[in-house]
Amino acid sequence: MSTIRIAIDGPSGAGKSTLAKAAAGALGYLYVDTGAIYRTIGLHILKEGVDPENEEAVSAQLPRLQIDLRYDGGQQRMFLNGEDVSEEIRLPEVSHYTSAVSALPLVRKFLLEMQRELARKNNVIMDGRDIGTVVLPDAEVKIFLTASSQARAQRRMLELERRKTPQPYKDVLREIEERDFRDTHRDAAPLRQAEDAVLLDTTELNFQESKAALLQIIRERTDP
Repeated sequence: MSTIRIAIDGPSGAGKSTLAKAAAGALGYLYVDTGAIYRTIGLHILKEGVDPENEEAVSAQLPRLQIDLRYDGGQQRMFLNGEDVSEEIRLPEVSHYTSAVSALPLVRKFLLEMQRELARKNNVIMDGRDIGTVVLPDAEVKIFLTASSQARAQRRMLELERRKTPQPYKDVLREIEERDFRDTHRDAAPLRQAEDAVLLDTTELNFQESKAALLQIIRERTDP
């Protein structure tokens, strides 16, 4: 029996993870947060004091990595060399390292098969920046989820406050705009909307409205 693959791409702070997780729960699919996988590598590079833009130095670290995805009550947990780092990878200082290492072709190649194997074995909703264009180019449903940089900065600021790592709005906005530039201009799998992806802009939508819109798109394209 073939699996159903839902690919959700979009810029940083668009709410991909939150919405994809909610949709997966509603549909009974496995949710795969690929950003968390890249963040796990970024965390390791940060801890090792390695320049995240030095491809040779990062490459030397990859054989030392054991990355595991485990699921607890439907929640994805990230393990790095046996240690649960699910909370640590969300720290603000990890973001720069994540963006830098995810731009390296060798890192993307390193993780590509892991992501595809999950989709071969399960009905999945997988979110990231190159899922519909590179990881799962033949996915049954592709969605490009976005929002204005201002709306994304506001949401990100509130998230950081909840995590007790607050940052000023202007700093968050600058980081998001810088991340957008890096993600769309990198050589390896740049962020872009797949030609056959449905655009979902949530700038003016709250969470429930965004979730309903996302589920409607998926059901219209997967219901027999």
